[in-house]
Amino acid sequence: MKKQELIHLHGLLAQVQDHYEHTTGETVDHDRYTELGVRPTSIHKSKTDHKRAVFALSGGIVDEMRSETTDAVSATAD
Repeated sequence: MKKQELIHLHGLLAQVQDHYEHTTGETVDHDRYTELGVRPTSIHKSKTDHKRAVFALSGGIVDEMRSETTDAVSATAD
């Protein structure tokens, strides 16, 4: 994946986080993400920095969603 694509993905994940927090009223734990100090607008940061940020942000979103889900979701379609 190219750096520009990672930055775009990073921006999309930030929007997903904002939408999720606004919709559910829950706050996504993004301490690891915040510690990195890399934002989607930090275009001067390296590709590796954005990659770490994408993984940290997506991990925080997934962990929050996982903590809210108590029912198992079927792997097959209806």
